[in-house]
Amino acid sequence: MQLLKEFSIKPNNIHLYELAFLHESYSNENDIFECYERLEFLGDAVLDLVVSEFLYNMDSNLTEGQLTRMRSNYVCKKAIYIYSTEIGLDKYIKLGAGPNLTRREIDSVVSDVFESFIGALYLDLGLESVKEFLSKTVIPHIKNKDIFFYDYKSELKQLCDQGCLEIIYELINEEGEPHEKTFTIAAIINGKNYGTGTGGSKKEAEQDAAKMALSKV
Repeated sequence: MQLLKEFSIKPNNIHLYELAFLHESYSNENDIFECYERLEFLGDAVLDLVVSEFLYNMDSNLTEGQLTRMRSNYVCKKAIYIYSTEIGLDKYIKLGAGPNLTRREIDSVVSDVFESFIGALYLDLGLESVKEFLSKTVIPHIKNKDIFFYDYKSELKQLCDQGCLEIIYELINEEGEPHEKTFTIAAIINGKNYGTGTGGSKKEAEQDAAKMALSKV
């Protein structure tokens, strides 16, 4: 696997890295009883840990809330998708021929395999090897202060708390096929609609609504 050579990774168990790119659809079509999902679960936690540790050591003046918001920026789906494509992980993904995945679903898979690869690396060579890999793929983005995701909801919640205002998010509309839905959600502050947002998930729609509401609060 050329990817391993590029990062000077000398595997003990090559199967783990091959498994990291097997989508469920490919496994089902080829009677393989495993896919990357368990590795993704593990890699997600390891990525959070390494990024959290780096941010913690980066600046002792950062509060818990600031650290949480910064971590969200560097471990969000958009950021992970960029990390994955920058090193060409998308070229190694094995998908089944059957499913007709949407663009959004494919982008999600590209993000998933970055985390599953981290999971494989962690199991095979340990945490220090993961840190070395992330020092070349993720940490440079943190040092460069790149913005992938802004947490409008947290900022709006903080403002509402300061003003003793109650905020809730209300689902206004939901449409589309199960695999490609669009949600419309309103940010309701003290019973009044301050902003309506749309997105491919409820979380995206809530962030969009919060962004609009912030301009009015």
